[in-house]
Amino acid sequence: MGCATAPIVTPTAPPGLPGIYHRVEKGQTLYRISKTYNIDLQELVRVNRISDATSIEIGQLIFIPYGRKPDSLPTSYIAEDFIWPIRGKIITTFGQTFNNLLNKGINIQPYRSQEVLAARSGKVVFLSPDFKGFGKTIIIDHGDGFLTVYARMLEILIKAGVNVQRGAAIAKVGSAGQSKDSYLHFEIRKGHIPQNPIFYLSR
Repeated sequence: MGCATAPIVTPTAPPGLPGIYHRVEKGQTLYRISKTYNIDLQELVRVNRISDATSIEIGQLIFIPYGRKPDSLPTSYIAEDFIWPIRGKIITTFGQTFNNLLNKGINIQPYRSQEVLAARSGKVVFLSPDFKGFGKTIIIDHGDGFLTVYARMLEILIKAGVNVQRGAAIAKVGSAGQSKDSYLHFEIRKGHIPQNPIFYLSR
């Protein structure tokens, strides 16, 4: 997804802070790991000094403060993971300045298919034919405090108020504003606070 492979490093635990190490397995995300050990995602990012622009790697060790090996997966772990809304190259990362604006998500230029998929099951709570320079825009509420935003659509394939399943086609990528380039602007929000989508999406 346009991310360079980073060297696998062993994090250094803060002095005196008890905890354990988790070795990242294929398909795992920081979001999934945080749910498994019942730790706040942003705390996990802070303790491990993980950059917003860095994706974790298979085999990498993640320090879990105050953590212990879970006897069984908590119910919250069973919740759906997020999937990529479209396959392509990340051309603008989270927190990067783009067109003089701070990017609150990621911009993905599709490889082939222009079809946009729901990253998680939920209800379409917002749909606009032209939202503040973002063009055709969709927001899906996932019912647990998370929302996903999909912008710069050529065509919207769903209606406001409907429930959609993860992986369902909801739109086709287009362009918006002064830029005529075709790419998807995608955000994950916890409440109204933008999150780094890379931490939630499996490579």
